[in-house]
Amino acid sequence: MKHRLAVNQKQLGFIYGALMVFCMFPFISPAIALFIGIGLSLVGLKHKKITNYTSFALKASIVLMGFGMSLTQVVSVSKTGFIDTAISVISVMIVGYFLARLMRIEGKIGTLISAGTAICGGSAIAAVASIVNPKNYQISFSLIVIFILNALALVLFPLIGHYFNLSQEIFGQWAAIAIHDTSSVVGAGATYGPEALQVATTVKLIRALWIIPLSLLIAFVQTDKSQGKVKIPWFILFFVVSIIIAYLFPAGETLYSGLSWMGKKGMVIALFLIGSNISVKEAQEAGLKSFIYGILLWIFIGVSSFQLLTM
Repeated sequence: MKHRLAVNQKQLGFIYGALMVFCMFPFISPAIALFIGIGLSLVGLKHKKITNYTSFALKASIVLMGFGMSLTQVVSVSKTGFIDTAISVISVMIVGYFLARLMRIEGKIGTLISAGTAICGGSAIAAVASIVNPKNYQISFSLIVIFILNALALVLFPLIGHYFNLSQEIFGQWAAIAIHDTSSVVGAGATYGPEALQVATTVKLIRALWIIPLSLLIAFVQTDKSQGKVKIPWFILFFVVSIIIAYLFPAGETLYSGLSWMGKKGMVIALFLIGSNISVKEAQEAGLKSFIYGILLWIFIGVSSFQLLTM
């Protein structure tokens, strides 16, 4: 029996290794990787050791992606985009907190979905998850909500923009503030027009940087109850360092591009590992309320930011 279990684990190790290599291909998106992992979980194929590296993969990926952040570009548009992004991030987190309490949503799911809605979808959820230590089903459920809403936004936002005859600049700002993941922001902006794409991309960079203060704030709020100590998210500080290094030493642009690519692919692999380690029973416990919660937050940021930008 033990021999059979050892063989099975070796076979699983090969399967996991092959799928992680598969996740490196450009046509495998974070959402696809997550669902591949969930598929393994559904058929009972869980590797007991590999999934222990999920947290490290998340943190390392975030640090590496920092090399792809253009601090110069962020600063150049900060005068027009900083206030709008600050208002949106703070308001979403506040509304999300009270809405989660009103709807009796699990605290960690509420925090993850709020962070994903307020900042940059899957990346924000990954960063916050590394601090609050949620269960795998809580991360997976939050990501699924965000990915579904991203797909809808990619189709709906350009249609709404054309219906209301929004300028490319206004649409770019709206997409950057109200759509979760960077990929969907870029996709919606590109669909609407070249100026919309440029504005959306730069404003989204500013919004993404809110991962830093939000993560630090959550770390101070989520203290170790047994010892009363603050758990410092060191990986966020390394994330800042990677951005600064890329800014101070521009000659290494080719290297930074490669490191950023590794970070993005590492995030895809991390989401695959998260999906492969969920419990269907626990995921069902999250319930329809959590999904409705994510939709309501998305509607809030979409409508409020639209009104703010078109006043």
